[in-house]
Amino acid sequence: MNGADALIETLVDNGVTACFANPGTSEMQFVAALDRQPKMRPVLCLFEGVATGAADGYGRMSDTPACTLLHLGPGYGNGLANLHNARRAYTPIINVIGDHATYHRQYDAPLNSDIASIVAANSVWVRSADSPDTVAATAAEAITASYGPPGGPVSLILPADSAWLETKISKALATRPKLAAPDAANVEAVAKAIKAAAKPVVLVGGRAVRAEALVQAARLQAAGVRVMADTFVARQPRGAGIFAPARMQYFGEAALADLEGTDLMVYAGTTMPVAFFAYPDRPSVLVPEGCATLSLADRETDTVAALAALADALGAPAAGPSQPLKLPEHAPTGGMTPQSAGISIARHLPEGAIICDDSVTSGGGVAMPCMTARPHDVLALTGGAIGIGMPLAIGAAVASPGRKVVSLNGDGSAMYTVQSLWTMARENLDVTVVVFANHSYRILNIEMGRTGSGNPGPSASKLLDLGDPKIDWVSMAKGMGLPAVRCETAEEFETAFARAMSEPGPKFIEAAI
Repeated sequence: MNGADALIETLVDNGVTACFANPGTSEMQFVAALDRQPKMRPVLCLFEGVATGAADGYGRMSDTPACTLLHLGPGYGNGLANLHNARRAYTPIINVIGDHATYHRQYDAPLNSDIASIVAANSVWVRSADSPDTVAATAAEAITASYGPPGGPVSLILPADSAWLETKISKALATRPKLAAPDAANVEAVAKAIKAAAKPVVLVGGRAVRAEALVQAARLQAAGVRVMADTFVARQPRGAGIFAPARMQYFGEAALADLEGTDLMVYAGTTMPVAFFAYPDRPSVLVPEGCATLSLADRETDTVAALAALADALGAPAAGPSQPLKLPEHAPTGGMTPQSAGISIARHLPEGAIICDDSVTSGGGVAMPCMTARPHDVLALTGGAIGIGMPLAIGAAVASPGRKVVSLNGDGSAMYTVQSLWTMARENLDVTVVVFANHSYRILNIEMGRTGSGNPGPSASKLLDLGDPKIDWVSMAKGMGLPAVRCETAEEFETAFARAMSEPGPKFIEAAI
């Protein structure tokens, strides 16, 4: 047994059984060791941003980490944007980053870099296993750290000689720390403040928007307390039979208008809401002036128990509101729009489906009709770094076989990680990719005006337009092995999406909006 064997044995023994990889020379011992441990599923990704985003999707759905295999500092750098999203989602991920042999580092070879510094910003834990006998223990420590709470990506640096040298220490045991119980006195204090408030709001995020927590949040709503969710959350159930809290508005002025009169904001599984960006003469903090704030439960606390205790303290009913099952009766007709696509998606989305949403400006057209669709999960863009919709879908499909996965993408977003299509085809994943093709970074056109930069002129427009030349999405998808179709009308999309939901395997639909 060598260090690479010890690493994989430790990962598998602690429930880490998927590896999203783009390896290089320094990781060949790990690659070879995969043949000796069939319980680890290797998934090749043609770009590291696909590997890291897939690990994020896997972790969000399974609540256990996957590992990535990345080639030194540059390989990690290629995957950094989606690790930023994963950090904001608090997703447990074990990044295994190969490094030069310990004795080779001193020569500053071309791929040499300060890996520990590069990975630090998006890692909740960083270690280098500098001898084969430390690999197993370091791996177990990494797994434990990834769970937090609240959890997040960790980075285990594996020098090549630590991987190839022999060791007698084959594996080590990780632990999964428990969430803290809610503080009873704090719950009572929050309940007292809510009773005294004229217009209180409970803002939920993180694990407080998971299924069990939403049951308790619905009780608060039934007791007359408005419940709102963060704008973008890692994973949230949606559809029939599920409580649908109001959503914190994306644009700051809209959020504050919606919150007008709120005199108490209570946080559960989240923190103070802030605007996504700064704008001239507009507020950064999305809490109304004069509104008091309290924290019921932070991200390290059991939010299900905290919300239940608060509901009990307020004398809330045993159950609260939930969404009815209400599917659009008629298929859409006419031009291809996000709204018509949303109607078709709501009509045909099967129960238990997973939507991975990176659709940016087109997303609202899908979200509204899906509020009363068959129950499904939604994975959102938590960190704002576009290009995660298709990688998330890979990880979600690997973590949840038997469930339909739908990946919604803007065309600008999809081009960041278009290599995902190849992995979907190779692994025969049950993923339907929808790309809303408006041939523009439309969100940037909106934001340019909001920042006071004026209307785009000829030079500025070149940085916002994707239509010269137009991307041939169908040819690209077919070239990577997926059956693909372009839809220019609502009727065409209705037919294509219905078929995709009735057949297994990967599909690609370009919605030409």
